[in-house]
Amino acid sequence: MDTFNIFMIGTGGQGIGLLSEVLLRATDHAGLTVKGVDTHGLAQRGGIVISQLRIGANVYSPLIPRNEADLTIALERHEALRGMHMALKDGGTLIYYNTAWQPLDVRLKLSEPVSEDTIHQQCRNRNIKLIKVFKKDLKDARMQNTVVLAKICRYELIPVVKKEHYLQAMDDLMQGTLLETNVNLFTEEIL
Repeated sequence: MDTFNIFMIGTGGQGIGLLSEVLLRATDHAGLTVKGVDTHGLAQRGGIVISQLRIGANVYSPLIPRNEADLTIALERHEALRGMHMALKDGGTLIYYNTAWQPLDVRLKLSEPVSEDTIHQQCRNRNIKLIKVFKKDLKDARMQNTVVLAKICRYELIPVVKKEHYLQAMDDLMQGTLLETNVNLFTEEIL
C-alpha cells in the first residue's frame, strides 16, 4: 500500500484519543505498517485534540505534511472545517459528526458558528468527498466516535481494514459493559 494519511480532530471529551487508538490497532491487525501521534493541548478544558496516523511501509514520521491527509475525521462542525484547512488534500475525504460544540470565540460572539452549508461549499470547491454523520437517538454523546467509526468501516474509508479488524481493536482496548455497548452500537451503525 502507498502512504495513506489520516488526520483526526475534535475537542476534549469527544473521544478522539480512543478513536485514534482503535484505528491504529485495527490498521495493525490488518497487517499494515502504521505510525501515530496525538496532540492533546487543553483537552480536559474542551480544547482541541488532534491525532495523526500515517499508514505505509515507507512512512518514517507520524506527522502529516500540511494538506496531505487523504482522510480527515472530525467529531464536530467547527473542527471539521479547521481539520479540512489544516490537513486535508484536495480530492480527499472528510467525515464528520454533525454537531456543534461552540468554541470560545463563537460563545463570545467574536466569530460566526460554522454551518453545514459552509462545510459543503468548501468541500465542493476543493473536490472533497463529504460524509456527514449524525445519530438522532444517540443516548450518550461520548459515543459519537463509535458512530463515526462504524461509518468509516461501512464506507471502507481506510483501505484493507475490515470490520473484523475494528472489532479486534475494540476488544484490545475495552472490556465488560463498555466493550459490549460499543460493539453493539458499531455493529448497528454499519448497516
